[in-house]
Amino acid sequence: MGERTRQALPSVLSVLLSLGVCWLLIAFTRDEGGLATATAAYLQMLWGGVGDWPRFLFEDAPATVLTRPLGEAAMKAALLTFTGLSVAVAFKVGLFNIGAQGQMLLGALAAAVVGAHVALPSVLHIPAALLGAALAGAAWAGIAALLRLYRGVHEVISTIMLNWVALRLVDNWLVVGPLRGTAEAGASITGTAEIHPTAALPRLLGDASRLNLGFVLATLAAVAVWAWLTRTRSGFETRAVGLGDEAARAAGIPVARRAGLAMALAGALSGLAGAVLVLGTEGRYPGTLGAPYGFDGIAIALIGNNHPLGVGAAALFFGVLRAGGTRMQLLDVHKSFPELIQGLALLFVAGRLIWLAVLRRRAAPAPVASPAAPTAQVPHA
Repeated sequence: MGERTRQALPSVLSVLLSLGVCWLLIAFTRDEGGLATATAAYLQMLWGGVGDWPRFLFEDAPATVLTRPLGEAAMKAALLTFTGLSVAVAFKVGLFNIGAQGQMLLGALAAAVVGAHVALPSVLHIPAALLGAALAGAAWAGIAALLRLYRGVHEVISTIMLNWVALRLVDNWLVVGPLRGTAEAGASITGTAEIHPTAALPRLLGDASRLNLGFVLATLAAVAVWAWLTRTRSGFETRAVGLGDEAARAAGIPVARRAGLAMALAGALSGLAGAVLVLGTEGRYPGTLGAPYGFDGIAIALIGNNHPLGVGAAALFFGVLRAGGTRMQLLDVHKSFPELIQGLALLFVAGRLIWLAVLRRRAAPAPVASPAAPTAQVPHA
């Protein structure tokens, strides 16, 4: 078994174990038809995420039974990919970014402002809104980085506090105050003004699905972060700082610069998550951005083993589960089970050392018995 496979197996086994535990929970909490209901609920969750293939193949249903669920899954996967990458990049430099949610809020607001109050052709408007979101998220993360590097404030404390500051600043003041949108005839609306059509991310399948350019951007971001970390000098230095800042400093690596840039990049990725949500699906900053994708990014990063491509795979998997979770309600199973599966998977991943110990023991070759010593021949008298 290769080392990369051994490193990935704990996450895979943790996800499978969480799926099994939740399946049993559904089965044992049903009054009748427990196992059958649990299996049917899982199938509904699957069809709700990847498309209802049985209906499409055997009931002559329209293609929208495939495209709409796939679009919802891709939309959620894109957000989880960006926030998961945000946490993973900070981890690589030895920082724990708990502030992805606040950075996402600032990015979403920046994208909404640029999208609604700047007039540009689409070829420029979309990049401008994305850039504004990335800069806003990076600036918000930069506050925590500066506090850590120059005042010794632990980033866990500062980023948690900055999440609340961002929430109060955006949701409780800017969105309901200076940046509140107005409808026709001067009537107020919830949230900011609608973005211009030129700022909206194009839908890849038209009206048949909400699948938009955001999923492509998230995939490219995962590949770009992987290439940066593994194929560039700055990426190597970033990983070296995470492995040991004193050793990196002794080797001549600018530790403070690498840590600051990594934290800024983490904030930019979270900001892009907010931009994709606003430009791709919401069309403006709503009254409140209640979806905790920033906090979910922590789980996605850990389940993906802090590897950019692993983060993308984990985000896609849980994006499918979350998109299909609502269909479980058809069988009176609560739609929050995908979140429970994700939480249990994170809990099991926390026992990573146990998984690795078990895998090493199974991979260790069996001891070879030493040959028996020759029996001395006793000469006949």
